[in-house]
Amino acid sequence: MILRRYGSRVLSVTPNFDSRAMTEIGFVRDGEIALELDEFTARFERVAGRELGAEAKGDVQADVEEAVLASLRAQIEELLAGLEPGEALLIENEMGVDQPKTRGRQATIVVEGENRLVFEYAVDPPLRLGIMRPK
Repeated sequence: MILRRYGSRVLSVTPNFDSRAMTEIGFVRDGEIALELDEFTARFERVAGRELGAEAKGDVQADVEEAVLASLRAQIEELLAGLEPGEALLIENEMGVDQPKTRGRQATIVVEGENRLVFEYAVDPPLRLGIMRPK
């Protein structure tokens, strides 16, 4: 389960990665869990943290964007699979402050006398996740 703080509440979320909206790494509230912040801090403690990033490079922009999101999703799923029963991931990035975003750039290279575009995308800043365990 993935949790995110929204003001004075902690809610469960699911990834909402869409390569057509490549500005922010998005999550959508799923309504499975809703706790007041005080209740959450009383019930859970942080035992570890991870920073996730992803990079991709290629000559088709849409494929590069999809590859970045697929890599990030795979890392999240791997972390979720490794959690003990009752543990959860807490998104520690603050919305509007250090929200993970995809950053892209393109360069023109010459291949066999022809100009070609190369696209590079990366997640910056990294997605910070805390591993939370019930007390």
